Formats: sequence, C-alpha cells, structure tokens
Amino acid sequence: MKKITSLVLFVFVLSACGVRQTRELLTSGEYDAAIENAIDGLRGNKNAKGKQDYIYMLEEAFAKAKERDLRNIETWFKDANPQKLEKIYNTYIALNNRQESIRPLLPLKLLKEGRDAIFPFEDYSDQIVSSKNALSKYLYDNSKALLVTKDKMTIRRAYDDLIYLESINPNFKDTRKLIDEAQFKGTDFVSVYSKNETNMVIPVRLENDLLDFSTYGLNDKWTVYHSNKQKDIKYDYVIVINFRDIKISPEQIKERQFDKEKQIKDGVKTLLDSHGNVVRDSLGNAIKVDNMKTIRISIYEYSQVKACQVTAKVDYIDFANNQLLQSFPLASEFVFTNTYAKYRGDKRACEEAYYPTFDQRPLPFPTNEQMVFDTGNDLKTNLKNIISKNRIRR
Repeated sequence: MKKITSLVLFVFVLSACGVRQTRELLTSGEYDAAIENAIDGLRGNKNAKGKQDYIYMLEEAFAKAKERDLRNIETWFKDANPQKLEKIYNTYIALNNRQESIRPLLPLKLLKEGRDAIFPFEDYSDQIVSSKNALSKYLYDNSKALLVTKDKMTIRRAYDDLIYLESINPNFKDTRKLIDEAQFKGTDFVSVYSKNETNMVIPVRLENDLLDFSTYGLNDKWTVYHSNKQKDIKYDYVIVINFRDIKISPEQIKERQFDKEKQIKDGVKTLLDSHGNVVRDSLGNAIKVDNMKTIRISIYEYSQVKACQVTAKVDYIDFANNQLLQSFPLASEFVFTNTYAKYRGDKRACEEAYYPTFDQRPLPFPTNEQMVFDTGNDLKTNLKNIISKNRIRR
C-alpha cells in the first residue's frame, strides 16, 4: 500500500511540474513549445480530470500563436520585400502543421464549462501553394542572377537556394540543371604537381603514387584536386610539392659480441652432506635433488642499417596571379634495418625471444632509388595531413 501511495504521489508531482512548465512557456510567448508540452501531457487519458489545465493552456496557446502568425504574415505582405517570401511560406506551413498536431486529440472537453475546447481551424492549402510558388519564382530568378557572377562564394549561396527550392518544389523548371551548373561554377579546382630541386632522380613510381589524389579522399563538396590538368577546367589554385633535399646514409653493418650464462637442471643427484655422506629421509631412503649445471653462449650480432631522408616544401599558389599563398614543410624518413646473429655454445643460455635472430640471414641492401621510394607511404600520409588541415578555403 505504501508503494502504491508513493507512485501516485510521484505521478502527481510529475504532472504538476509539466503543467507549471507549460504555463511558463505560454506566459513567455513560446506558444509552440507550450502547445507541444500540452499535447504531450494529454497523451493517454485526455479526459481525466487532472488533464484539464493542459486543455485550457492548449486552447490559449493555439489562439495566441495563430493570431501572432497571421499578424506577421500581414506585416510581411505590406513590406513587399521578396526576401520575406520564405518566412511567409514557412509560417503558413507552421499554421497548418499546428492544426494537424492537435486534430487527433479532438474533441477536448472542458468539464467545468460543459463545452468543447475551441480551435478555429482554417484551410491554408491555397495560401501554402501560392506562397510556395512565389517563393519558388524568387529563388529561381535570384539564383540565375547569382550564377552570372564570378564570385564562387556567391555562386555557392545560389547553390544552397537551389537545393532548398528543389526540396520544396521538386522539378521546378530546370532547377536540377542549375544545381549542376552552380556545383561546377562554385567548385575550387586545384592543380597538383611536383618539382625536383634535388640533385637526385625522384623515382617515377614515387611521383605517380604521391600525386594519385584519388587515394587521398581529399575531394569535398567544393574542392577537387587534379594531378593531371584537364583542358576544359579553369584552375583556381595550384599545389606544388617541391622536393628540396634527399639524404641517403652509407650502407652500414654494425657488429657486437656478448656472452650469457644460465644455470639449468641436468637430471638429479643424491644429496650429500658436508662430509660426503649420503643424506637419507626418515625411512632411510637417499634424498634426491636437482643436478644444476652452468651453460654459456657467445653471441655475435650483426645489424644492417641504411637510412633515407626526403625533405620537401608544399606551396599553395593562387593560379590567377601566380601569388604564393602559404608554404608548409614536408619531410619523411625511411630506415632499412636487418638484424641477424650467430652463436657459439649452448643457445639455451639466452632468452627464447632471441632465437629467431639466429635464423635470420644478411639481406641485400636496397638501392638508393628503392630507399627513396620507400619513404613514400610516410610522405603521402604527411602530405595528406597538411592538405586536410590547411584547406584552400575554410
């Protein structure tokens, strides 16, 4: 019984909080939020006595929201500013949607007054259609005018307007064609190429891989990178990868020799006392103990090392005036290593983790060209990070 009472009290407190919050929204002029709260509060048993406050507030909020919206529409019409067409259209949509959110709850009874709550619904279909057509014409005409300009940011605004137009009025005239045109005209096309300022030959494979921007995933909505110029494209920017220096170390073989020893079990032996006598247990049996022996190993370790460091500079250039915009350092290093070892003695004297080294063999050192090429993965990652963090336009 105590649990039931507590539950009823909790529901009562929760309901009181909902009513108070709805009243605060209503008095602060947030009518749609108050309507949403009231509708939530009426879910379930809408005719319950405890729901009456919600019905009163829903009736009041609906009337005030409707009166405010119609007054705003009248003002916008008088203003005759075409940029207000979107507000007029969206407000008619809101008026209609508000009605549709309440309609499933009707009728709502006001018990004390013995009447149904009043919600004067209107048919806004004609106004919605006419305002949508007026807005569509404005968006279409204005976007076409913006597309004539050469400013890409302006063209991108036209693109956004055309996308919105397509969403509210699909297939309006040749909107889809204009969207494609705006997408193309608003895109920054970037030409990417490399320059070799070193005294070494850059492997063709490295240049091709580095400039294969299809693998970078850097193209976005408004930026496209081309490593091969296309005749029908007017480029806006250039990214130049200037190879500045390539350093390759001599081939080195480092040697070291070290010894290890360990005690291991080598069978068992009879335990003797300090006088050389056999030690026996309480039953007279000779006591056996582990026979330990020391094993040793001499290890001769060889390490092959060859390193390559490539340094470059990434330049951002405005194609129209050949002006340098920004420069970023780019560097990569690749180190070839191979370790192998020989031994004399018992290899059990060293750690088992070292055993694979004894199976290794010396390898041919990579050529200088291969070393430069092997810097490619790191170089490509670093280049991608530079471009990702330093977009042409933000």
